[in-house]
Amino acid sequence: MLNLQPYADPKYFIILLVALLPLAIGLYFGKRLNWYEVVVSVIFIFLMFDGHKYHEGFALIGYIIWQWLLVWAYTLYRKKNNHAMVFYGAVVLGILPLVLVKIAPGAHWTHVTSLLGFLGISYLTFRSVAMIMETRDGAIKDFNPWLFLRFMLFMPTISSGPIDRYRRFIKDITTVPDRTKYISMLEKAVWYFFLGFLYKFIISHILVDELLPQITNFALQDAHLHNGWTWWLIPYMYTWGLDLFFDFAGYSLFAVATSYVMGIELPMNFNKPFLSKNLKDFWNRWHMSLSFWFRDYIFMRLVFLIMKKKWIKNRVTVSNIAYIVNMLIMGCWHGLHWYYIAYGLFQGVGMVINDAWLRYKKKHNFPHNKFTEALAIVITFNVVMVSFLLFSGFLDTLWFK
Repeated sequence: MLNLQPYADPKYFIILLVALLPLAIGLYFGKRLNWYEVVVSVIFIFLMFDGHKYHEGFALIGYIIWQWLLVWAYTLYRKKNNHAMVFYGAVVLGILPLVLVKIAPGAHWTHVTSLLGFLGISYLTFRSVAMIMETRDGAIKDFNPWLFLRFMLFMPTISSGPIDRYRRFIKDITTVPDRTKYISMLEKAVWYFFLGFLYKFIISHILVDELLPQITNFALQDAHLHNGWTWWLIPYMYTWGLDLFFDFAGYSLFAVATSYVMGIELPMNFNKPFLSKNLKDFWNRWHMSLSFWFRDYIFMRLVFLIMKKKWIKNRVTVSNIAYIVNMLIMGCWHGLHWYYIAYGLFQGVGMVINDAWLRYKKKHNFPHNKFTEALAIVITFNVVMVSFLLFSGFLDTLWFK
């Protein structure tokens, strides 16, 4: 049976664009073909999880039912009560499937992975947990089961984001852009498709298929002779780090372009991250839907909780603790391996140092010109690449396997 993995090859795009053509025609003439959109989405999701991935399809169905019941129940509860422990319990239950899936490999729970794991569980969890938090805040007051399913199962983003917000998504899905705006969206979609092809199928292909295998072999051979250390780590670091960007940015561009064709203005995920002037600037440009999610739903809430409870009075100390906790959680989200945890700690400490440096610069009136900006970009780029080397897990292979 035909199995279609999102944005994996040119065949997928041909089938996708043919399937979306009636929807695009409808939007051009001012009508959103809701049922047609739903049918197309269901078919593509089915084809993504058919064949040898059928168990992931069943896991997805079970997961959606679980989250549907959880968000619905908490919304009903929130209309009358607002106890903190119930809210925390709902959040824990929301992230529980993801936590079990992340723990399963290290604990050798193969049955848990096969029962609960599926492509995209992380990104769906971010959406549902955000809804619970916004319901607690009062920003979301009602539960619409149909719109909830359309939000959670939005086809272009189901596997790897970008992570949208419920209220923003619902505003788009329940309206139709005027013709001028929709034509502009289609123009952007075409550009994003071509740019995505350049990133993912040309640049990333050269980096990961042509260069990286050779560099990896040289590094392993040289490290074997020099007790785990080799100068080949440097080209490996830059090649792997650049591939991480071009591969993921290409995928994200495809998702955004597809959503634009469907009349949904999905948020962008990358904004020239390698031109960042410091680490905080980098996280405002890199995987933005994820970093903004962690900022809004973990960092800011942790800072608010600590200040509200007056556990720590110094605002700088509170921010520093929140940075490290925030980034450690992000590292653990990627997986419970030492290099992901170390990556999270690296980024957290880096953010603390970054804030201290910015305060020091402001206090001592450091010069600001094109040279200092260029120097800041170069330093930030290299710090990021070192963190990506850690994140890649190659050091684990080089030193412990």
